[in-house]
Amino acid sequence: MGLSYKDAGVDIAAGNALVETIKPLAAATQRAGSIDGLGGFGALFDLKAAGFKDPVLVAATDGVGTKLKLAFEARQFDTLGIDLVAMCVNDLVVQGAEPLFFLDYFATADLDQEVAAAVVKGIAEGCKQAGSALIGGETAEMPGLYASGEFDLAGFSVGAIERGKGLPNPDRQIASGDTVIGLASSGVHSNGYSLVRKIVEYTGSDLAAAAPFDASLTLGASLLTPTKIYVRACLEAAKH
Repeated sequence: MGLSYKDAGVDIAAGNALVETIKPLAAATQRAGSIDGLGGFGALFDLKAAGFKDPVLVAATDGVGTKLKLAFEARQFDTLGIDLVAMCVNDLVVQGAEPLFFLDYFATADLDQEVAAAVVKGIAEGCKQAGSALIGGETAEMPGLYASGEFDLAGFSVGAIERGKGLPNPDRQIASGDTVIGLASSGVHSNGYSLVRKIVEYTGSDLAAAAPFDASLTLGASLLTPTKIYVRACLEAAKH
């Protein structure tokens, strides 16, 4: 008797069904410069159609880190995609770059279509907030590498800025006497969650109980508040 991918724990049919589910989510993020939709081996983007004349590309990649562990415990997945986009595009905008397109990588032991779709829905929402097109991605089902029911995420964002128009490099181009404008963080974003989780464990805090700093939310929901995307505000401020 022959063995199939499904016998090995890889459900190709589920993966194909997921692609069909997320196609309209990605389509809703398309912007000037987008070419075609999901499905090709590589995704295309037209910089000229996006309005650039002499662009310099800026790229960033990041993940959500161990904030995922809290999401697994709380069974809340719809905001993780916003976190993923934010962690990438916020790194672009500090250089003055406009985020243009985004790709994601979703790796899991066993594909749960509902969970994966919720994550991608969040990615699409994050892309809308950033003005970035979701033009591709990869779903990898790898039984034996990840614990059952868990997954990992990575995001890849590419932006552009006209040559010579970037923001100053803080290591080389900011000097005594310059005025520095800072933005207060909306929270811990998706950084330092290994320490956050250790504090929760050390204090014996209940994720289902009201947050001590916001009684309108459970502690779990509060800690899963998505990372703020600062792109539009920062790009507008950089014009002045």
